[in-house]
Amino acid sequence: MSLMIREIEEQPETLERTLREELPHVRRFRSFLEKRRPPVIVLAARGTSDNAALFGRYLLETTTGILSSLAAPSVLTLYRSQIQWRGALVVGISQSGESTDTNLFLEAARKGGATTIGVTNSASSSITRLVDELFLVRAGKERSVAATKTYTGQLLMMYLLAYALGAPLEPARMERLPAAAERALRLKPAIAEMAERYRYMDHAVVVGRGLNYANAFEFALKMMETCYVVAERFSSADFLHGPIALVERAFPVFLFAPPGPTRNATRTILEKLRKLEAETIVIGEAGDTTNVPYATRRISVPGGVRPAKGLPADLFTPIPYIVPAQLFAATLAVQKGLNPDRPRTLTKITRTI
Repeated sequence: MSLMIREIEEQPETLERTLREELPHVRRFRSFLEKRRPPVIVLAARGTSDNAALFGRYLLETTTGILSSLAAPSVLTLYRSQIQWRGALVVGISQSGESTDTNLFLEAARKGGATTIGVTNSASSSITRLVDELFLVRAGKERSVAATKTYTGQLLMMYLLAYALGAPLEPARMERLPAAAERALRLKPAIAEMAERYRYMDHAVVVGRGLNYANAFEFALKMMETCYVVAERFSSADFLHGPIALVERAFPVFLFAPPGPTRNATRTILEKLRKLEAETIVIGEAGDTTNVPYATRRISVPGGVRPAKGLPADLFTPIPYIVPAQLFAATLAVQKGLNPDRPRTLTKITRTI
């Protein structure tokens, strides 16, 4: 068994440990933010962590109403621009805590008067010395180059940050996420069987929208870095504005199809893809038959976490939905004769400026 698959299987424990250790800190920080609610939030990250930041942007704006943005570190590191930071909340997300441009961005923001937060898996890393508040993903050492358990740990930290900012997210519901990830892991045999069909796949598209848009980026990244599949990723809206022209008969398109606000958009795109005779693989809720007539194949994720009344139905789907996608990428890599733990030309820590 590859290290990547072992670490995928460690995610329920990682999520549970992170919640247990960080929730008291988050509650204290919530009290602090009640007196200093920021007018804007900026999230800085690279790679897989940048995908977690993309999720954070959607989640924070959806649940708190605070304008949130993804940082462009090059504005500082290459163009040396002067940014007005005062009052902003700047969040740096880094698995290793050693991402050079993310750390430089945090350092400049703090000097400029922003409140800074670091989210990392490494308690002794550089990022810990650059921020006002540090939140740890309690994933333990991640040995596979492809990040999996740190990604879902970062997604969880985005829920906790939203809660700290006053979002109506009940901790009791977040505490059900480890069990939801555990249930998603039961799909492993079915995923392995399905992946065999795509052993010779060398290109694909991944589509997601809203809270699962980041998962489309993350799933595509995993297929690119572990399976060497050219995987483009789009929101369903952007896909219809041109890139759908890529699709021909049997072209593989993976779609995240949760219940909630994105359901109708997903059905629309599936109808178009069916007419084009594309190969569509839908990741959706077990028991939801909405898209069954249009999907070539379906990955049914069991037993998700239901949000409180008034919150979007897909609120807690991103963590359990990415688990089968991770399993697919790891399994497909092995079936292609590749080592998912050691992708060519990649290292665990990447430093860029």
